[in-house]
Amino acid sequence: MKILISADMEGATGVTWPADVLPGTPQWERCRSLFTSDVNAAALGFYDGGADEVLINEAHWSMRNLLLEQLDNRVQMLTGRHKSLSMVEGIQHGDVDGIAFVGYHTGAGAEGVLAHTYLANSITGVWLNGTRASEGLLNAHVVAEYGVPVVLVTGDDLTCRDADGYAPAAGKVAVKDYVSRYAAVCRTPERTAADIRAAAREAAALAVRHTPVEGGPFTIELEFDAAHLSAAATVVPGVVPSGERRVAYTSSTMYEGIRTFKAVTTVVSSAVEEQYG
Repeated sequence: MKILISADMEGATGVTWPADVLPGTPQWERCRSLFTSDVNAAALGFYDGGADEVLINEAHWSMRNLLLEQLDNRVQMLTGRHKSLSMVEGIQHGDVDGIAFVGYHTGAGAEGVLAHTYLANSITGVWLNGTRASEGLLNAHVVAEYGVPVVLVTGDDLTCRDADGYAPAAGKVAVKDYVSRYAAVCRTPERTAADIRAAAREAAALAVRHTPVEGGPFTIELEFDAAHLSAAATVVPGVVPSGERRVAYTSSTMYEGIRTFKAVTTVVSSAVEEQYG
């Protein structure tokens, strides 16, 4: 049994504030250990449940946040940016039996601690075939095309509720309860590590590959907080205006859809000015 852990940071234990997840800040340095604790607990739980191999794919910001030296010796970690499938890199090789979304969060425009979709502020909403989409929802559709089930999701309580929509059978662990975008009632790392490990042990039983799902076509629509950003997005082939500050595109597969999404967000981020956005 091989498990892939897609590890994001906004949904980690104790994280509530932008500086907690921005590389280089003192708060980020402190929260790296909390983030690593969550991920390591998931890995330990999957080993407890019978996994033979756990690959951790760093999925936050620079994708260089986890502390390798604090992880169990049995794991392997894929770290660094510019990966073909970004947050779910590694799913495409046909040897993964289940995936865990650890440290995930809700999507742009929704309630949730540090809620966003790919870009911290510039994107105000994303819809997949008319449904508001978090990173979890987008990635769940990608991995479904490879026949891999989402078996575990951790984050705040609203992230767990969001995951009920795209992975109803998966284990869910809330490490904190939403109060505002920048505030939460947090559990201690000792408690969350125990909860995540226990949930991962049970979730290992769900790691059974299924027939790949061909659910396309997929229409993805994005809304931005400024008109010049939606204009910038149309530089990407196939991306067209769809409303005020909105663009949309249609892909036959989510493999193509998520790669186009990555291209759009890369172009848009280059058009954001520091003070005015």
